[in-house]
Amino acid sequence: MEVLRFWRSHPTRNPQMDFLVTSGKAGVFDEEAQQLGAEVFYVPFQRNHLIKFTREFRRILSEVRYDAIHDHSDYVSGLHYFLAGRHLPSLRITHVHNPSYQMKTNYGVTFVRRLTAMIGKKLVARYATCIAGTSRQVLEEYGFYSPEFNSIPKGALHCGFGPERFLGDPAEAKTRLCEEFGWPTDSRIILFAGRIDRSADPTDSQAHKNAPIAVEVGIESCRRDSRVRMLLAGELSPAVPTLQRRIDAGECSGKIVFAGVRRDIEHLMLASDLLLFPSRGEGLGMVAVEAQAAGLPIIASTSVPRECVVIEELIRFLPLSDSPVAWSEVALEVLRAPRPKPKKFNEAVTSSDFTTENSARKLLELYSGSTMIDSSPPR
Repeated sequence: MEVLRFWRSHPTRNPQMDFLVTSGKAGVFDEEAQQLGAEVFYVPFQRNHLIKFTREFRRILSEVRYDAIHDHSDYVSGLHYFLAGRHLPSLRITHVHNPSYQMKTNYGVTFVRRLTAMIGKKLVARYATCIAGTSRQVLEEYGFYSPEFNSIPKGALHCGFGPERFLGDPAEAKTRLCEEFGWPTDSRIILFAGRIDRSADPTDSQAHKNAPIAVEVGIESCRRDSRVRMLLAGELSPAVPTLQRRIDAGECSGKIVFAGVRRDIEHLMLASDLLLFPSRGEGLGMVAVEAQAAGLPIIASTSVPRECVVIEELIRFLPLSDSPVAWSEVALEVLRAPRPKPKKFNEAVTSSDFTTENSARKLLELYSGSTMIDSSPPR
C-alpha cells in the first residue's frame, strides 16, 4: 500500500499492480487499493478447493498476461507457481515476511502440512527467479541459502514508510497522552506496539509478540519506579482479561493500559520514553525502525533481526531467557535518561533503505531486471 500511494503521488512509468487475495476475504486496504488503480481478486486457496483455485488463477493470468508475479506466501508460493502452469509469468518472486518459528508451528503440526511445506519448498527452488525477504536473517532461517537455491538471486527487500510522519515535539505529545489516560505529566512511558497474543502463557507457540512478557516487565518497572506507566497498543485478544488480572494483582491498575487498535502510532512513539519489543521472532520488525524515526529508544529481544538497526545508540537487545526483572532493570536505566530529540535520528532513517521512495525504487529495479539484490548470506 505504501508503494501504491507513492506511485500515485509520483506518476512516472510505474507498473500496474493487482492483488490476488488467497484468503478469499476482503481486507481493510482493499477499497483504497482499488481507488489507487489496483484490481483485487478474491480466490480462496484451500485443499478442498484446489481445482476451483487453479481454474480461476489460470484465467486471471491468461487474461491479464502479467509480466511478474510477486508472491508473499513463503513455501506455498511454489505451489502457486506449479498450479499456474503455462500461464506463469517470466519473473517470479517469492517474498518471505513471517518469522521462521511461525513457519515451523504452522507446517509442523500434521504430516500433511509438513509434506505441503516440503513440496512447496522444492517447487520454489524449481520455479522462482528471485527470493526476497524482509531481512536476510529470515531467508537463512527458511533455508533459502542452502545449495539447492544457489542459482536463485536472493536478499533483503525492506518495507518502506514515510519517516517524516514521526517528527514532532515529544514533550507536547506526552502532555496530550498523559491527559488522555489521566497520568501525571512526569510519567515515564513504556510503549508496547503490536497485537496482543491469543494466549497469556509466554511459552505458548502463539505468543508471537510476547505481550505476557511485556506485562511482567511493566509490572516490575512500576514497582521499582512510581512514575512508570505502560501503554499496550494493538488488537485485543481473549488473553487480555487474564493479563489484566495479573496487572491488578501487581497493583498496577491504571498504570498499565490496553489501548486497543490505534491509528496514531506516530503520536504514541513521540509521547513515549521507551519501546519494549520482546518478540519471539520477526521477519524484520518495522515497528523498531519507526521508533528510531521518532527518536524513541528501544529494548528488543535478540530474536529480532539486527537488520532493523539504523541508529545503534537507540536500540539494545536482550535475550528472552533473561528474567522480567533483568529486562526491567535495563528499561529503568533507559527511562531515567533524557528523552532524545527525534530530528537527527529521523534524518538518518530518511537516508536508509526503509523509506518508501528507496523501497519503491528497489522494487522497480527488481521488476525491470536491471539489478539483482544481494545474494550473500548474513554474518
